[in-house]
Amino acid sequence: MRKAFAGLATLLMLAVVVQFYFAASGAFSTAPNDESFRPHRALGYLIFLLPVLMTVVAALTRMPGRLIGMSGLVAGLTIVQVVIAVLAKAFGDGTTAGQLVFGLHAVNGLAIMAVVGRIVRQARELSRPAVSTGDTAEASGSAARPAQAAS
Repeated sequence: MRKAFAGLATLLMLAVVVQFYFAASGAFSTAPNDESFRPHRALGYLIFLLPVLMTVVAALTRMPGRLIGMSGLVAGLTIVQVVIAVLAKAFGDGTTAGQLVFGLHAVNGLAIMAVVGRIVRQARELSRPAVSTGDTAEASGSAARPAQAAS
């Protein structure tokens, strides 16, 4: 189950990277905003649902509390993305205030990427099989003793 969590975390990182691509392609599109940002908005829903699923999986598999919390944090930061977009529209898309508020959307996106990066790193570490140092030391020590006894 830990490998499944690590796989979900990697999938989430890939989705976040693609989300940045969709944002950039929408920003430079000549189509109307509603049309040009449609893929960006659609992927945003997945980026919300995936960390919610990850939080449940992490809790059920008894992952460390920090990892469970960071998964939930990504879902929370995704909600903040929607709030920022709504606030920016309320201030007016073309106004300076609206643009300043909407700039926080990109900054929050970077925060999401940073948290997801930490989740991926920690999930990969936890999914690797543990190497027992005591067993390897004993094995190498017992193999070394006969050679030392012979000399």
